[in-house]
Amino acid sequence: MLNSFKLALKSIWLNRLRSFLTMLGIIIGVAAVIILVGIVNGEMSYMTESFASMGTNRITVNITNLRSRSVDVDEMYDFFEEQSQYFSYMSPTVTVGATVKVGNENSTTTKTTGVSEDYLTILDENLLSGRFIQYADIAARQKVAVIGYYIATTYYDSPAAAIGQKISVNGEKYEIVGVIERQTSESDELSAGGSDDTLYIPYTAAVKLSRNGSVGSYTFCVRDDYVDQAATIKTYIEDYLYTIFKDDDLYTVTAMSELLDSMNEMIGTMSMMLGGIASISLLVAGVGVMNIMLVSVTERTREIGIRKALGAKRRTILSQFVIEAAVTSSLGGFIGIAVGFIGTSAAGKIMGIDAAPTFLSVLVSFMVSVMIGLIFGYLPARRAAALNPIDALRSD
Repeated sequence: MLNSFKLALKSIWLNRLRSFLTMLGIIIGVAAVIILVGIVNGEMSYMTESFASMGTNRITVNITNLRSRSVDVDEMYDFFEEQSQYFSYMSPTVTVGATVKVGNENSTTTKTTGVSEDYLTILDENLLSGRFIQYADIAARQKVAVIGYYIATTYYDSPAAAIGQKISVNGEKYEIVGVIERQTSESDELSAGGSDDTLYIPYTAAVKLSRNGSVGSYTFCVRDDYVDQAATIKTYIEDYLYTIFKDDDLYTVTAMSELLDSMNEMIGTMSMMLGGIASISLLVAGVGVMNIMLVSVTERTREIGIRKALGAKRRTILSQFVIEAAVTSSLGGFIGIAVGFIGTSAAGKIMGIDAAPTFLSVLVSFMVSVMIGLIFGYLPARRAAALNPIDALRSD
């Protein structure tokens, strides 16, 4: 076996260019599998982080209130209290299409939302300065506002300096009572319309400002012990709303954890599909290995005849050529793994995601490359082992 391995390496070295071209298909196939799976997993991690930042413990409810059938805030709070074993917090949310004005500068990109005193806790965000909206502000419809880091640093000297200043929302003056800490990383540039360009006001003031007359959205925060049962808890909300509306088209209940599970399942399927497509190139490479080995057998017919005349057994000739094919494909696999690592890292940087080769993709692609060498190398090896020594010696 050791001698066969040495002979295989010698043969590969003597025909370096041909051996490399034989390996090229395997190198491309193995690298393609590693890179594609690495990119897909990187995208999966990015999506998971994005959904996690949205809160996998949150359930959002959107309602279309009618004159004859509607749910008000007090009724939703009653339901929240009745199901308090499942929920830790709830907040009405009112999105306002507002023009925000600071001094002489207008902004239409600022996301203005009416919320309750618990909304910042639901978002799992912290204050940088001042305070958040309080129950007294909601009850009295106080014109107070909590702004994001972008507004505080763009229009005021500092977050602390923004406290107590006035900001105009659709022409109405609101007093800034708090600034939320920066949500984007320090390396990312603050931009209009980003996650730091936000403004929160009491939802009671937002209802009046938006002229909707009622609240149509709510955000529930599921207790940590029940996050894995979010889908079941979601049905409780749906059942409650159905008893009122009698029409499931009038409301939408969305559990973030369900969206994350669906996204992961979809991306996992995509990863398998892309890996399978890339694996086709490995099969094509196997045909190349077989063709080159057949050529090698033809070129070395006389050598085979001499070895068989000197007493070499059939299994010895068979193992020599099978090992040579396996070594060729294995070397191609090793080079493909190296290319895959480099390519995955480069692709991740270009796409701005944390892409890295996975152990499973490396292991599977390498094992497939070795199996290809064994399977596609067996036919030429069997042909070499079956040669008649006399006919082989007569070969030119």
